[in-house]
Amino acid sequence: PTSVFINCPFDDDYRPYFRAIVFTVVRCGLTPRCALEVIDGGSTRISKIEKLIEDCPLGIHDISRTQLDPINLLPRFNMPLELGLFLGAKRYGDAKQKRKKCLVLDTERFRFQRFMSDIAGQDIEGHGGDINELVAKVRAFLNSTLKTEPLPSAATIRNEYEGFNSNLPDICVRLKLRTDELEYKDFTWMVADYVTVTDAT
Repeated sequence: PTSVFINCPFDDDYRPYFRAIVFTVVRCGLTPRCALEVIDGGSTRISKIEKLIEDCPLGIHDISRTQLDPINLLPRFNMPLELGLFLGAKRYGDAKQKRKKCLVLDTERFRFQRFMSDIAGQDIEGHGGDINELVAKVRAFLNSTLKTEPLPSAATIRNEYEGFNSNLPDICVRLKLRTDELEYKDFTWMVADYVTVTDAT
C-alpha cells in the first residue's frame, strides 16, 4: 500500500530529476517502484510495467519529454503509454485499482494540451524544469494523499537531498561502488539507509 510507481525518462539528462523524485518518495516514508528494478529476460518489458502498475496505488508520471530523439528524430512515447495504462487500471480495474491516485507532471502546466489533449481535465502540475519545484510538487501530492501526520516540508526535503548528494561519493567509497555506475537498486538502498540514519540523529 506504500508503493509509488514512477514513470519518467531514465536517460542521463533526466537522472537528477529522477533521483530527486526517488529521494522525496523515500523521505516521505514510501517505496519507489519503476521498470528499472526488474531485470528478467523471461518476461516482456510491458508485462513488468503492467505488474508494477497493478501493485502501486500511487503513481508519479512526468510526461515532459516531448523533444525529438537526436538519433531517430522521433519523440518518445513510453511515458504517455504508461500513464494511459495507469489511468486504464484506475478506470476499468476492480475496487482496489479504482482507488489509485496519480500526479501528472510537465514542464508547463497546460503545455500538454498541445500534444496530448485527450487528458484535458486531468490536474497537471508544472515543474518548470526546476528540481526544487519538482520536489515541492511530489511532496504536496504525497502529503495530500496520505492519511498521516504532515510530511516534512519541501524545503526540508530539498536540504536533505542536497546533503545526501554531498555525501554520495563517500557513501560509494564505503560500499565499494562507483558513482557513475550506480544501478537503481544501489541508489534506492543508499537513499533509504541515509534517510534512516538522518532521522535517527
